[in-house]
Amino acid sequence: MPNIKVFSGSSHKDLASKICERLQLEVSKASLKKFSNRETNVEIGESVRGEDVYIVQSGCGEVNDNLMELLIMINACKIASSCRVAAVIPCFPYARQDKKDKSRAPISAKLIANMLSVAGADHIITMDLHASQIQGFFDIPVDNLYAEPAILKHIREFIPSWQDSVIVSPDAGGAKRVTAIADRLKVDFALIHKERKRANEVEKMTLVGDVTNKVAILVDDMADTCGTICLAADKLVEAGARAVYAFCVHGVFSGPALQRLNNSVFEAVVVTNTIPQEENMKKCNKIHCIDISMILAEAIRRTHNGESVSYLFSHVPM
Repeated sequence: MPNIKVFSGSSHKDLASKICERLQLEVSKASLKKFSNRETNVEIGESVRGEDVYIVQSGCGEVNDNLMELLIMINACKIASSCRVAAVIPCFPYARQDKKDKSRAPISAKLIANMLSVAGADHIITMDLHASQIQGFFDIPVDNLYAEPAILKHIREFIPSWQDSVIVSPDAGGAKRVTAIADRLKVDFALIHKERKRANEVEKMTLVGDVTNKVAILVDDMADTCGTICLAADKLVEAGARAVYAFCVHGVFSGPALQRLNNSVFEAVVVTNTIPQEENMKKCNKIHCIDISMILAEAIRRTHNGESVSYLFSHVPM
């Protein structure tokens, strides 16, 4: 493809190279270093004048360093006379801080949106935002892609007797996502209502729906410390489910997550590679990974060629 450059930040080089392989491009050259005082130094290694630039950087690992690196890369390309700069952010950082849930709480997701715009981004491509309203924090186009088609494909191919399953949401917030998947698979759905004492700690859970002798499939957008999904899995087994699987788009797996999963009742926990999973898969054999690079690559191709992206909301590109 002419007039296109794809750069990779240091957060997820593997995903960027898979995207480029799919687009039949080389990853564009950029030198990303840190000075001895930990400041980020970026040097763009090839001309971007008049080009469409796509920068792939996920909000994971050293989140703040990676975010700063992305902002500097966007700005470097912008002032080097690139035509358009798009940030491809598979896992959007600070997405959970999207509202004032208590007094004096910051709305950090809005701040990140402002920072990206001020740095010079013309377009954002992301995946399964924690709350779709985050798109409204930007005054530039945002394409919020969904891993749902890839998850549906995986359920049909790899879960035995999925026809006899119940799709379960571990909280009321994910009800919409779960009902959409249940409708597409033509199966029932259930909800777990949870009450939190403070962030990352769940107090009590109530199951709404029937899972007796069924395969329970928990679906959530993010698995962080995995406290919620492990408690939910115990609740489902208690309620008579014969097998429990979990599907989460962003596998953050921080703190005691991997230990919890190793001790859990899950048959498998399936995540996508919006965040690197190689190390996690070595430490926990229940984690399986779906590759979503082709969805992002197709979104980049369509955006670059001025085609519609909405096809990707319901199909996995071949």
